[in-house]
Amino acid sequence: MSFAIASLVVLTTGAAVYWYMNRHKPIKYILSELKYTLDMQGAGVGGLIDDWVNVRRNKIVLPDAERKVAVVTGGARGIGTEVIRGLLKANMTVVMGIRKPELSKKLSETMDNGENLHAFHLDLQSLKSVKQFADNVLKKFNEVHILVNNAGIMFGDYSVTEDGIETQLSVNHIGHFYLTHLLLPALKSAGKVGESARVVNVTSCAHYPGKIYFDDINMKEHYDTTAAYAQSKLAQLMTARYINKLLEQEGCPVKCYAVHPGIVNTDLFEKTLFKKAFPWAMRIFFKSPERGAISILHACFNKDLENKGGLYISNCIEGISNSFSKNTEHQKKLFEISCELIGIDMNMYGKSV
Repeated sequence: MSFAIASLVVLTTGAAVYWYMNRHKPIKYILSELKYTLDMQGAGVGGLIDDWVNVRRNKIVLPDAERKVAVVTGGARGIGTEVIRGLLKANMTVVMGIRKPELSKKLSETMDNGENLHAFHLDLQSLKSVKQFADNVLKKFNEVHILVNNAGIMFGDYSVTEDGIETQLSVNHIGHFYLTHLLLPALKSAGKVGESARVVNVTSCAHYPGKIYFDDINMKEHYDTTAAYAQSKLAQLMTARYINKLLEQEGCPVKCYAVHPGIVNTDLFEKTLFKKAFPWAMRIFFKSPERGAISILHACFNKDLENKGGLYISNCIEGISNSFSKNTEHQKKLFEISCELIGIDMNMYGKSV
């Protein structure tokens, strides 16, 4: 009883302080931001519980994938580094897209088969950069067996990219959406019946409280950084499902998956109050980047997933996703908006570029 009263006092006090600091805003925005904050905390707690309950399911046996090519966005640190480490251990040739390609040399020296790591410049805030990166990959490799759309950002103030796209949406979703489109011919070329090429979108349980702001996808009317992050992660999940459906209809040997890696102690939390207040708790209760990479590698290699394209994966099993992400009309509408933002004909999607 005393714990419940204490919790109520803390929540009430926090809400009052939040209102005072944001009292210049319309009440509907204050209430919306409070709701997103609470819902996001709930999603995080649910994610932690899921990680603890399913800790023993996080296992991966790496195959010998020699002469196969993987492309990974990000990877200079955190989960991406460990995903690349695993792909190299599987004897793959790995191409990483990062803003500072010179960092890859030092990174490769810490990894088995590091000589098989290549790097090209990639800035997901620029569609021009995404196109240049894809061109560099395709000049060197005519087949891509695995694409891991891993790079991401979380929170921060409102800003738009040079292409006029809200930054979190651009980095987490639109840049990857465009890259998948550009590399699709190489993915199709690499895939075989019974051994499909794979696209793995690294999403998050943070998608759960989210929705897509179809009428204001850049959130110009009112920007809530938490809502924007949830939207971007939800978009990654929804496009994995919808693109997989389109490719299945076309009979393409390419499968798409969305993966929540778990609640992982990475630099993504640098701008959060939790990181500033409880850094010790993150080290104790959150997954390490190495463990966070396991579900992603599972999506890359597990043979049982061959006939389960479009799956949302958490801790190497099907995760719980929100109802908004499962709505096919929502998926289609997001797909159309995404095509419009990058300037491609949605009717041409999936065909040779």
